[in-house]
Amino acid sequence: MKQGGSSVFLILLCVLYIFASVEAQTCRPSGTIRGKTPPPGQCNTENDSDCCKDGKLYTTYKCSPLVSAHTKATLTLNSFQAGGDGGGPSECDNQYHSDDDPVVALSTGWFNDRKRCLKYINIFGNGKSVRAKVVDECDSTMGCDSDHDYQPPCPNNIVDASKAVWKALGVPENNWGGMNIYWSDTD
Repeated sequence: MKQGGSSVFLILLCVLYIFASVEAQTCRPSGTIRGKTPPPGQCNTENDSDCCKDGKLYTTYKCSPLVSAHTKATLTLNSFQAGGDGGGPSECDNQYHSDDDPVVALSTGWFNDRKRCLKYINIFGNGKSVRAKVVDECDSTMGCDSDHDYQPPCPNNIVDASKAVWKALGVPENNWGGMNIYWSDTD
């Protein structure tokens, strides 16, 4: 009887350890910022970008979900061109990029302190895949200011992609916006 009890205790201990490990890997909000109404003409709404609303609280994150060989994300549309809704030049190379180039910005946690800068990821969606270069961060920690084109902080699970990525995935233009995808680092 004693041996059976200790086996059950050991199994329970293992289960608790697994749950604790999963819990430790969960990405939780890191705070909030209060929105401010942008000055007239200062928020570019190209590609249906949102502008911050005065007084609204926006959640911020310093992390993103764990990266795997099949990381679930939301694909959004962004222009990396000069004058586009992406704001200033890309963080990785201080350059603008054509909407015809397959480039992306990743949420702060996935951007990983620039460690994915100018590296390629594979994006899987709509039954197709495309290889895209990481050129920028979709900032999950800040927003609602001139540096962020008066747009809210990005959620923590965003792959913000150029028109070229959407075209390569064969998504009809009238469906560009938020789409569930999977992505992975290239080898």
